[in-house]
Amino acid sequence: MTEVPYSYPGTVPVRELLDRYGGLAAGAESGDRVRVAGRLMLIRSQGKLAFATLREWTGAIQLFCLEGVTDRFAELKRLSLGDWIGADGEVVRTRRGELSVKVARWTLLAEAHQGFGDKWRGVNDPDLRFRQREVDLWANEGVRDRFLLRSRVVRRLRELLDERGFVEVETPVLQPLPGGANARPFTTWFHSMHAEFYLRIATELYLKRLVVGGFERVYEIGRIFRNEGISPKHNPEFTMLEAYQAYADYLEVAELVEQLVTGVVASVLGTTSLEYGGRQLEVAPPWRRATILEVIEELTGAELELGMGLDELRRRAGRLGVEAEPFWDEGKVIAEVYERLVEPNLWEPVHVMDYPASVSPLTRRHRSKPGYVERITPVMAGRELAECYSELVDPKDQRDRFAAQAAQRAHGDDEAMVMDEDFLRALDRGMPPTGGIGLGIDRFVMLLADVPHIREVLLFPALRPGGAEGPSGSQPGPGAASAPATGSSGPSGGG
Repeated sequence: MTEVPYSYPGTVPVRELLDRYGGLAAGAESGDRVRVAGRLMLIRSQGKLAFATLREWTGAIQLFCLEGVTDRFAELKRLSLGDWIGADGEVVRTRRGELSVKVARWTLLAEAHQGFGDKWRGVNDPDLRFRQREVDLWANEGVRDRFLLRSRVVRRLRELLDERGFVEVETPVLQPLPGGANARPFTTWFHSMHAEFYLRIATELYLKRLVVGGFERVYEIGRIFRNEGISPKHNPEFTMLEAYQAYADYLEVAELVEQLVTGVVASVLGTTSLEYGGRQLEVAPPWRRATILEVIEELTGAELELGMGLDELRRRAGRLGVEAEPFWDEGKVIAEVYERLVEPNLWEPVHVMDYPASVSPLTRRHRSKPGYVERITPVMAGRELAECYSELVDPKDQRDRFAAQAAQRAHGDDEAMVMDEDFLRALDRGMPPTGGIGLGIDRFVMLLADVPHIREVLLFPALRPGGAEGPSGSQPGPGAASAPATGSSGPSGGG
């Protein structure tokens, strides 16, 4: 194998060159010598000339190589597509108008022993794309941009929260109890403690304990793990933003969600209007507000209400095609009808308000509607984007809700919550009125990137073990250098 250097310092990002020399005229020389590095994606030889495309993460630029000017010219022409090289030379624009680096010297930085697919067709095998994301990032146009977009989204969310006085913290990923959401956890054994632990299903309970401790505005952006199936909107491992604000209620934090979403969209897209799945979506506030019962009636024609009796609610749900499980109570029947038949059909941004208390065990009871809680779910493009709550601060009420959850768990609901004495002890010390939000980062990025499947915004999504072991037969290997050249229960948000 060719000896490669340990470093290649002094390189200039391609984007910087494109910006700096955008006005260079065709056939002109800049007189400036630069160093660039990246992958060799195309190469074409024309006798004593060779043209190549060098791509790195900010963009691509042409390498203009001439016999008698370019060191080891014949060896350069034998390079393979996908090889990493460094090159230095003068910035010029060819007579055909292509901004280029006229290569004087070059260095092989890494050999590509396997190729990245046909330049013109990319890699289309989904299994290969998601198992070998490093191939997907090079072979398919726009994939890298999607993940750079994701990075900008997360960075902007942090900036907007920091500007509003929120403090970012980190809470445990390994927890002795699974809490903060209705979900089945991943279980592991903590050998040194001789105890069963769980990957967190939410950050909620620890963040609320920090509010009790005096963190009046606190947030965490972290990985969440829920032991569930995979779908276009669900991955067992996903990223959630949770934030809590003392002295606020669900109406105030719903406005915060609007500000965060609008601020991020305007920042990364330059507009508050986006296109998703071929349809326009305007996210500028204010967003419509409607109760869960109102949107159910609007979209199904069915009138559902707590207090009409479980048997009657079951019958009405059944007529809509939703068959109730034995352990469902009235609130669960209403929630299932909404989630299955209504939420997927809500397109423009809407705050769906006032859920049944039994399906919101960590939320404060509604101040004027018995049996309901102060919970808002912002929905757009047929999917839940976030959750907003007036948080439950009464320790006795919280204990009763945990007990009801434990009873559901005993009757077969393995996603119901367990009793958390540490959290109850914290509430006993006093928690001020608090509003909380959870926003699914992955689903948010799906909207901005206009992709239908969550796998497209996760660098390494969950996949069944095994699968693609190497490049498909259509992929060129080393030496294929003759291709033609051209001059992205608690709010799930992904779980």
